Amino acid sequence: MTRDRFSRAGMRGFTLIEMLVTLSVMALLATVAFPLTELASQRERELELRGALRTIRAAIDAYKRDTDTGKVAKSADQSGYPPTLNALVEGVDDTSDLTGQRKIYFLRRLPRDPMCRCPDEPPDKTWALRSYASPPDDPEAGDDVFDIASKSDQEALDGTHYKNW
Repeated sequence: MTRDRFSRAGMRGFTLIEMLVTLSVMALLATVAFPLTELASQRERELELRGALRTIRAAIDAYKRDTDTGKVAKSADQSGYPPTLNALVEGVDDTSDLTGQRKIYFLRRLPRDPMCRCPDEPPDKTWALRSYASPPDDPEAGDDVFDIASKSDQEALDGTHYKNW
């Protein structure tokens, strides 16, 4: 009877070597999975950035189009582009409305730059702005918002920089 008690067939549980092999395999799988999750996270932020750029640029173009058609008032010294990004959300008076009470809204909300690592800043401060008067090779903010870009100097997965999108 004592022989059965100490035999391998009578024992229950795992040996130390079996536990070490299992932990080693799990550690190896974790080291392979972590870079893949990081890559997926960066891809997701890049898709979000592309979508935000398209949305804001389409709203800027709609503002300019409505200014050119006379639905939005502008003075002679203005370019016809929105004065700020917030003007796209806050709305502007519709000149075609005779009561003067209707506004035109171009965005429901202003998206944040997903590449910006500044959670305390309002969404309009997370974007780099280019005015109509600034040249394309040296964009600067000015009296209006002609275009936007990310402020991030990071490199995208395709090798370009986010600020050049």
